[in-house]
Amino acid sequence: MLTFDAIVVLIVLVFILISFYKEWIGPAFTFLIGVVVLGIFGILTPKEILSGFANDQVVVILMLLLIGDIIRDLGIVESILDRVFQRTKTYRQFMARMMVLVGAFSAFLNNTPLVAVMMPYVHSWSKRNNISPSKLLIPLSYAAILGGCITLIGTSTNLIVNGMVVDQKIIPGLKSLDMFSFAWVGIPMMIIGTIYLLLVSKKFLPDKEDALDEFSENARKYIVEAHVKVNSDLIGKSIEEADLRNLKGLYLFQINRGGRKIAAVSQEYRLEAGDKLMFAGDTETIADLVLPNSGLILPTVGMLTHKKHIEVVEIVISHNSTLISKTVKDANFRGQYDAAVIGIHRNGGRVSGKIGEVKLRAGDVLLLLGGDDFVGRSQRVQDFYFISKVKEFRKQEGYKIGLLLGGTILAVILSALKIVPLFMTLIVMIIVILALKISNPKDIAKMVDFNLALIISLSLAFGTAMIKSGLADIIADLLISVFMPLGRMGILFGIYLITTVLAAYITNKAAVAIVFPISITMALNLHLNPEPFVLIVAFGAAANFMTPIGYQTNLMVYGPGGYSFKDFFKIGFPLTMIYMVVAVLILSYIYFY
Repeated sequence: MLTFDAIVVLIVLVFILISFYKEWIGPAFTFLIGVVVLGIFGILTPKEILSGFANDQVVVILMLLLIGDIIRDLGIVESILDRVFQRTKTYRQFMARMMVLVGAFSAFLNNTPLVAVMMPYVHSWSKRNNISPSKLLIPLSYAAILGGCITLIGTSTNLIVNGMVVDQKIIPGLKSLDMFSFAWVGIPMMIIGTIYLLLVSKKFLPDKEDALDEFSENARKYIVEAHVKVNSDLIGKSIEEADLRNLKGLYLFQINRGGRKIAAVSQEYRLEAGDKLMFAGDTETIADLVLPNSGLILPTVGMLTHKKHIEVVEIVISHNSTLISKTVKDANFRGQYDAAVIGIHRNGGRVSGKIGEVKLRAGDVLLLLGGDDFVGRSQRVQDFYFISKVKEFRKQEGYKIGLLLGGTILAVILSALKIVPLFMTLIVMIIVILALKISNPKDIAKMVDFNLALIISLSLAFGTAMIKSGLADIIADLLISVFMPLGRMGILFGIYLITTVLAAYITNKAAVAIVFPISITMALNLHLNPEPFVLIVAFGAAANFMTPIGYQTNLMVYGPGGYSFKDFFKIGFPLTMIYMVVAVLILSYIYFY
C-alpha cells in the first residue's frame, strides 16, 4: 500500500526521470528541486539532505578527479603514449595497444581526463594512416569503461555506489567495498571486451568525415568575408543601425581594419570604408547580405581572403559543462576564451541557422577560431575537451613527476591493503602537490567539479528518501514477484537490466540513485548477501555501451566521431548483453554457490 510519503517520492522520481530524458534543466538542478520538495514535505530532514556532502566518498571522487587532471596537465600520460604508439602502423595493432593501455590506466585513473588525453592521439594517428577517427573513438570510450570497472576507483559510478553503501541505514554492519571487489568481473570482461571490439569494430563502425575535415573542404560554408564599399551608405553607421547584428544564419565575429583585428564587436561600433567584416555560420544566406544596395561587397579572390592564416580548433562540450543550455551568444566565447564559434556539429551533422542562438548540449562539437590568448585562457577548463589540438603542458622537474606517480601508486596500494583509508592517502597527495608547487590553490579551485559534487550528494539524499518512505520496499517486492521465478540469478539479471536501461537514457548517476535502494531492499527481503546486489547495480550503471548519454566518455566521443544513436546501439547492445551474462554468472558463482 502506497503511503502519502511514498506517493510524494514517486512523483519526484517521475519528475527526475522525465527531466533527465527531456533535458529540461541540468542534472544538479533537477536533483536539487526533487530533494527540496522532499524536504518541504518533511520526508527528508535538513541533516539528511546535507549528509551527502559529508560523505567521504564524494570527496574521494573529487580528489581523484583533481589528481587525474593534474597528471593530464603535466603530460605524463602523453610521454607514455608517444613510446607505445610511435611505431604502430596497422589499425588492429593500434587498437589492441589502445585497448590494453587505456584499460590499464582507467583502472586507477579517472577515465574522463584519460579519454580527453587520448582523443587528439586517435585523431592524429587516424589522419596519418588514412583511417576515419570514427573507427576508433567508440572503442576508446569502451576501453575506458571496461578498465574503469576493474577497481573501486576506476570510475566515479563505483565510488558513488560505495558512498551509498556507507550512507545506507537499513542493513546494519554492511561493509564498504574493497579496492578490488570489482575485479572478479572486471578483468574477465576487459579481456572479452577487447577481443569482441577487435573482431567487430572495423566492420560495424561507420566511416565518417570529422568536423575539421569538413571545414577544410568547405571553408566557405563556415566563414565569409565581406568588405564595406568606399561609397557605402553603411559608413559611419553603428553595427546595430546597419542591421548586421541579427542576420539570418550569420553572425559578425570580427572586423579587420587596417591590419588590426577588432574582436567582440559591440553593436555601437561604427563602420568605415574598407572594413573587412568576418561572418560565421550558415553562409549560404550570404546572398541576402550583399544585395546591390547593401553597401557590402564580396572579395573577388575567394570568399575567405586570409584562410591560410586562420587556425581552427575542434572541441567537445563536456557532460558537466556550465555551458550546457546556454546559447553561443550567452556563453561569450570571445570574452571568456578569446575564440569565436564558427560551426557546431551535433548528432553526426552540422547545425544550421544562426549560431549565436543555438543552445549548447553536452557532446556538441564546436569549431573555434582561436585568438592569440585562446590556449592560455582554455587551460584547466572543465567546460570542454580538445579533439584536434593537444593542450600545452606545464613542465615540472623529474623528481616531482616521480613523486606524484609514486605517491598515486602508493595511495592505491595502502588503500587496497587496508593500511590507510583512501580518503587519507589522497588528502596527503593533495598536500604534497601544493607543497611541491606542482599545482596551486587557484588552479585546484578551477579544477574542482562542484556541479558533480552537487549531483552526487543530492542523489545520496534521494536514495535515503526512497528507503525512508517505503517506496524502495514496494518496488523491491514488485520486482521480486516478477523475477523470482527465474531464481536468484534471475533477480540479478532483472536488476542489471533495469539499471542499464535507466543509465542508457538518464545518465548512470541518476540510475544508481534510483536502483541502489531498491536493490539492497531486495537483498534484505530475500535474506541474501547484499554484496552481489550492490555490485550488480555498479556494473549495470558503469558498463553502459548502448547510448552516447549512458556514460560520460561515450558522450565525449559522440560528436567527434560523427556518430548516431544507432552506431552506439549496433555495437554496444551485444557488448552490454555479454557483460550482463558474465557479471551475473560470476557473481552468482561467488556469492550464491
